[in-house]
Amino acid sequence: MKKKFLLVLFIVFLLAAVSIIGLYTPAKNINQYHTSNKQGKPVIVLLVDSLMDEPLQKAVADGNAPAFEFLMNAGRYYSDLVSSYPTMSVTIDSTLLTGTYASGHRIPGLAWFKTDEKRLVNYGSGLNEIIALGARQVTTDSMLHLNQKHLNKQTATIYEELASHNLEAASLNGLIYRGPKPHTLTTPNGAAWLNMLPKTIETQGPSLLSMGAFSHFSPKNDLQLWKSAGLTDAATANELVYLIEQNQLPAFTLAYFPELDKQVHKHGSMALKGILQVDKKLQTILNTYRSWEEALEKAVWIVCGDSGQAVILDNKETAEIDLNQPLSQFTVWNAGDEASSASFQIVPALNARMTYLHLLDEQLSYTEVAAKLTSDARIGFVAWSENGSNYVSSPKSNELFTFSPNGDYVDPYQQTWSIDGDETILGLTTNDQNAILFDDYPDALARLHGALHSHDGRFLIADALPGYEFIAKHTPKHTGGAGHGSLHKLDSTMPFIIAGTDVEPDYRRLVDFKQWVEALTDTQSKMIE
Repeated sequence: MKKKFLLVLFIVFLLAAVSIIGLYTPAKNINQYHTSNKQGKPVIVLLVDSLMDEPLQKAVADGNAPAFEFLMNAGRYYSDLVSSYPTMSVTIDSTLLTGTYASGHRIPGLAWFKTDEKRLVNYGSGLNEIIALGARQVTTDSMLHLNQKHLNKQTATIYEELASHNLEAASLNGLIYRGPKPHTLTTPNGAAWLNMLPKTIETQGPSLLSMGAFSHFSPKNDLQLWKSAGLTDAATANELVYLIEQNQLPAFTLAYFPELDKQVHKHGSMALKGILQVDKKLQTILNTYRSWEEALEKAVWIVCGDSGQAVILDNKETAEIDLNQPLSQFTVWNAGDEASSASFQIVPALNARMTYLHLLDEQLSYTEVAAKLTSDARIGFVAWSENGSNYVSSPKSNELFTFSPNGDYVDPYQQTWSIDGDETILGLTTNDQNAILFDDYPDALARLHGALHSHDGRFLIADALPGYEFIAKHTPKHTGGAGHGSLHKLDSTMPFIIAGTDVEPDYRRLVDFKQWVEALTDTQSKMIE
């Protein structure tokens, strides 16, 4: 028995060693990449995936989140920052960094159909779907194509704009990082050996680019790479602490904390444990200074979520919307099949609580497919664009709603629209002054218009009501937990904190962050300490 135990222990140790060696890449010398910001207060954005108002307020009220509480009390706190659409991280982060919705940055979602290549693009939704699509293709899209090919080259990022003003920046584990400086990412030995990626990846980013096991600066992260390839909260915190300790903070830094998202998906929207874990990382960062008050004197701190999450019902049969059922009369592609117009009529690209449905059969009409989808009362709305107008239908209405940019109606963000039909489908109200007010779907028209014009091809959008999500054979499922992707306010609003400055964005929308952060960074860089 003892020999068996020792053998098992040896095998576990061997596997762990192989895993660590396979993911090991050496820390880079920060001095080779960057000259620190010598003027003013650097601007630091802490982007916390799936940070939401209600659980954050609960954690603070219970006295369990002292770092969040300190920043909230020292600065200003808002609970209603509006995200992008679909509410998936790659699209949201692209909006934050480019100041445009999906029609501008051209990252339609975590999954979308690339018409010119006749294939589904997926940046990594879940293990089963990655295997079905081919791990090499998914890693190639996420590590090579996302930033350097798919992100619209005609739309500048924060990093590119700041560089044009001779301001340096850092991306710490950010999903979207394109900038003007050349970088070489080193693929971990295991992934290179499996031929999933080339040994080195040439890319463009800000002055400092940290990307998990592929590129890091803190020696402490040599021991972090075994977990999620170094894309963890601890690794992000270590990188930021290292920049502060080395006096190498540039004018602007974006640090991405990914792990709360997993907790919320699994345990639901009130997953407090994940918030407490993030708070501990924030404490570690603030403790790098002589006092937390000094942290506010030395830098501008912006903390925000990227999306909310809606609770998914715990009854599988009720919660999961299988599109094969309402679309049973059509041939519908599933992950692992070769998608071609000769074989399939419809290719879904599922983004959890939202999905694109690409019509490969030119004979299929939008209204024909929309009618089948709106037979399911769990779907909030179906939308498509045709002949210069956007159309929206719903199970709860026999009338269409149509809208397009530029018109006589003005929304709270001073955007003008032409609208007609049943505006209640998107929860809109209008008054005698032609003012548009939003409710269940914040900034609904601009965000939905962005998604409807985010990529080429003929497609519809289906958006689920709270409590439900779209599923397919290989997609992740969150029954009894929570999910996002939808236009609904539960998925689309999140908190943010501003501390260390009195300057605020024009509107509380993520799409307005780029212009605000650029102006703030430019102003702060000119303020001599």
